[in-house]
Amino acid sequence: GPDKRYRKLVAVILGALATAQRRVRIVTPYFLPDQALIGALNVAAMRGVRIDVVVPERTNVRLVRWAMPQVFAQLVESGCRIWAVPGAFDHSKLLVVDDCWSLIGSPNWHTRSLRLNFEFAYGCHDPTLAAAIAAHIDGRIALARAITREQLDARSAPSRVLHGMA
Repeated sequence: GPDKRYRKLVAVILGALATAQRRVRIVTPYFLPDQALIGALNVAAMRGVRIDVVVPERTNVRLVRWAMPQVFAQLVESGCRIWAVPGAFDHSKLLVVDDCWSLIGSPNWHTRSLRLNFEFAYGCHDPTLAAAIAAHIDGRIALARAITREQLDARSAPSRVLHGMA
């Protein structure tokens, strides 16, 4: 059932993050991972793995837009880099680990998508494919603005409450 698919996909992602040695790139329109995934990203960053998370500057779901800064704050503390890309809404869902393994599919990085929706993802160990996807992601990062710790710390008290509640 859905819960089994969720556990399997999360296990694959957790395994990829645990074995990452150099760089992880993530592209998703909705970034609200559970605490296990947040922890794995933070641990990888603390091990020296460069973590880049690329999201659209504005999502089309208001509640998700309000909730994501709270997650960003948990990640930038450990050295993860968050990038907001302006322009057209990008609905891509991509993960590249060490330019040799990639995950392409329909799941967003949030529990509802991973657990409740019928999602499909394809994991592939192919350095040529991973390098092509990584180059695409790097192109998106070149257009993006960094979401910094200073920006997150400068949020007003009402904004922090809204982000935390969302």
